[in-house]
Amino acid sequence: MRLDVLYVDGDITTGDPARPRARRLGVLGGRVAGLDDDLDGCTAATVVDLRGAPVVPGFHDAHHHLSMRGQRLRQVDLRVGDLDELYRRVAERASGLAGDAWVLGHGYDQNRLGGHPTRVALDRAAGGRPVWLQHSSGHMGVLSTEGFRRAGFADLDAVPDVPGGHVARDADGRPEGLLAERAQQLAFAVLRPEPFEDWVRGIGLAVDVALSEGITSITEPGIAAGLVANSTADLAAFLTARERGLLRVRATLMPGADALHEAGEVEPGRPWFGLDLGVRTGLGDEWVRIGATKVFSDGSLIGRTAAMCCPYADRPDSSGFLLEDAGELHRRIVAAHAHGWQVATHAIGDAALDVVLDAYEDAQRRFPRPDPRHRVEHAGVASDAQVARLAALGVVPVPQGRFLGEIGDGMLAALGPERARLCYRQKSFLDAGIELPGSSDCPVVEGAPLLGIHDLVNRRTAAGVPFTPEESLTVAQALRAYTYGSAYADHAEHEKGRLARGLLADLVVLGEDLLAVDPAAIDRVPVVATVVGGVPEHGADDLAVS
Repeated sequence: MRLDVLYVDGDITTGDPARPRARRLGVLGGRVAGLDDDLDGCTAATVVDLRGAPVVPGFHDAHHHLSMRGQRLRQVDLRVGDLDELYRRVAERASGLAGDAWVLGHGYDQNRLGGHPTRVALDRAAGGRPVWLQHSSGHMGVLSTEGFRRAGFADLDAVPDVPGGHVARDADGRPEGLLAERAQQLAFAVLRPEPFEDWVRGIGLAVDVALSEGITSITEPGIAAGLVANSTADLAAFLTARERGLLRVRATLMPGADALHEAGEVEPGRPWFGLDLGVRTGLGDEWVRIGATKVFSDGSLIGRTAAMCCPYADRPDSSGFLLEDAGELHRRIVAAHAHGWQVATHAIGDAALDVVLDAYEDAQRRFPRPDPRHRVEHAGVASDAQVARLAALGVVPVPQGRFLGEIGDGMLAALGPERARLCYRQKSFLDAGIELPGSSDCPVVEGAPLLGIHDLVNRRTAAGVPFTPEESLTVAQALRAYTYGSAYADHAEHEKGRLARGLLADLVVLGEDLLAVDPAAIDRVPVVATVVGGVPEHGADDLAVS
C-alpha cells in the first residue's frame, strides 16, 4: 500500500489501551492507516523522521471561545496588576485611534486590580472616546460615558435595570460603568454584530495561536445567540474561514439556546423546536460540526455572579443569581432535549447546578433517548451528592484546570477555605466514573493545553497557594482529559482522541515526554509541531521530511 505520509522513529503515546505505544504511524486520507507492524511493506509519498521525539494525540479543548479569542487579539490586553496601568493602556490606545473610534479592551480582573474600572476614570483616560472593557470572565464589562451615549443613553438617569443582569450604580443611582451578565446587552446593542469579515479574520488569527499550542480540535461554546456570540451568521463565518483555509483546526460549534425557536410542524400535530430545517446536534463533518446547544444558567465565580447555595465568603450580602427564571430555564432544557439536542449548560454555582440537573433528569424521564450525554460547562462548585448525581445521570462536567493557575486566588477569596474544597473537583469526577474532558475557557484564561495539563496535575494558584491538592490528577489522567475525554464530551470519541487505525491523524510532536518530565515543568514543555489530518499545520520546518 502507498500511504500519503509515514511518520517514523517516534516515541508515540497513542492513548489506545490496545496499543499504548508505537514507533511508526501511517496516514492515508487524513486518517491513521496503521501503526508499527501494520505498516510493514508500505511506502509513502512523504516520510517524516521524528528522530525519537515524543508524540501524543492532538489536543482537543472542550470549551474554547476561538472566535472571541480572535477578536481579543485585536483589542487592548488589560491583564495587568493595577488600575493605573489599565488606564495608561487605555489612554495609549485612544491616542493612536483616528476619529471617534471605540477603545476596546479585554481581560481585566478586579481581584488583581483592587476594584473595577469606572466610567468617569475611563472618560479621562480615553479623552471622552467611547470605551468598552470586558472582564476576563466575559460575564461583565465597563462602559464609558460616551459608550452609554452611543448605546442610546445620553441621559444616564435613563439607563434601565436588566433582568438577569446588574447595572452598578453610585449613591445617586447613576451608572458607574459596570454592566454584569445580561446587562451587557446594553453595550452589545451598539457593538454587535461586528463586521463579518473582521469575525472571519479573527478566527484565522486565533487558529494560528491554537496550532502553536498543539490544539487540533476545539469546541466553541456559543455561536449565533447569547452572551458570547456575535451574530446569526456565526456558522457562516466558520464555514467561510474553512473555505479560505483559515480554519485549520476542527471545530464543534454550540448554537446559543436563544437561537432555538418554534419552527413549524415536522408532521401534523408535532411541532419542531430548534433551528430551521430541523438542524440539531450532529450536523456537519469532521471539520465543522453542530454540537450541543449552549444554555446559560448563571454567571462567574470571580465576578461573584454565579448562583450559590450560600453567600460568598467576601460578599456575605450576595449569593449570586440565575440569569433567568428557574422554571423557564427548565422548560428550555427539556424542549431542547425533546427535539434531539445535546444540551450544554453553563453552571458554575452549586445552586445553579441543582436547577440544571433537575432539568436534565426530568427531560430524560419524559423523553427517554439513549446516551444524550448532556454537559455542564464549568461545574465550578459541586458537593459530593452533586458529583454522584452527575455520574448517575451520565452528564459530562466540563471544568477548567487552568482557572486554578490564573484566577484561583480570586476563587479562594470568593469561597473561603471550607467551600473551596468543592471547587473544580477533577479527581472526584474521575473517581465517580465520569469521563473528564480538558478545557480552558480561553480567552478567559490562557488556552495552551500544556498549561491546563500543568494545573490539573499541580493545582497551585498564581500566588503559589495549593488549591485542594487532593483533587490533583496524574499526568496520564490529565493527558487523557485533553484528548479522549474532550472527544467523548462531543460524542466524537469514535473519530478522535486516540491514535488508532481509522481515526483522524491528529497529533502533537513535543520537545519532552510529558509522562517522564518533572510535573512542575509541564508548562515549559515545547510544542515542536502540530499535525492535523496528517498534515503539519505548525512547525513543519522543524520536522525532517523526505
